[in-house]
Amino acid sequence: MKANAWRKFFEEQREKYGKVLFTVTELANVACTSRAALNVELARLRDQEIVVRYTHGLYGTPGSVSPHVLVPAIDSHAYITGHYALYGYQMVTQMPVTITCFTDRRSPRAQERVTPVGRLVFVCVRSNVYVPVCESPIAPPAQALCDYVYLSRRRGTAPEALVTFRNLGKLRVADFPSVLPRYPVSVQKHVERLLHLQGRIGATATVDKMPDKNALDHVLGQVAGDADRDVL
Repeated sequence: MKANAWRKFFEEQREKYGKVLFTVTELANVACTSRAALNVELARLRDQEIVVRYTHGLYGTPGSVSPHVLVPAIDSHAYITGHYALYGYQMVTQMPVTITCFTDRRSPRAQERVTPVGRLVFVCVRSNVYVPVCESPIAPPAQALCDYVYLSRRRGTAPEALVTFRNLGKLRVADFPSVLPRYPVSVQKHVERLLHLQGRIGATATVDKMPDKNALDHVLGQVAGDADRDVL
């Protein structure tokens, strides 16, 4: 296929079906060619900046793939949480340099991946703490906060030493009775202390279920640019 034909294909897939990420097998079927021949063609398309290799075996057009799409494609059991989620919810001031994902799968070769959308860090959690979100690839606010405290303490670091929290008083008090009991008592007490320091939780105030899009779009560019920095 010629370059223009590939451009048209990617545009149609995005506009008609919302599909932005493709496997090598899918692209080989579209081009009616072998995987070996396709790899040569993909190298040419990458040089022309028509496609980007987002991770091993997954391709898409430049700037079209977000972590929300890439993470489930890499690991269907993973969900985004912690610092990255909290920043999107405008609950911390520091910009994340990595995208933390909880999963119940252990893969030593895939614990960390540097991608065009940023550095993805997959943390294996095999306990009640691991609770994937059905309707979204990103943890809701209360869960993201508890996950961040849990992971920080697991690494021997106080979360207050890493970020400055804000807007915790806007969290829904009704979300915590179903979330907190999943975590160790030490984490529960730490979260309660953070909430107390930020002011009492409002019974009716809420944080949006999905992070602020502008904040996340800003993060994507910054995380990708800082992908060579360490995580925590």
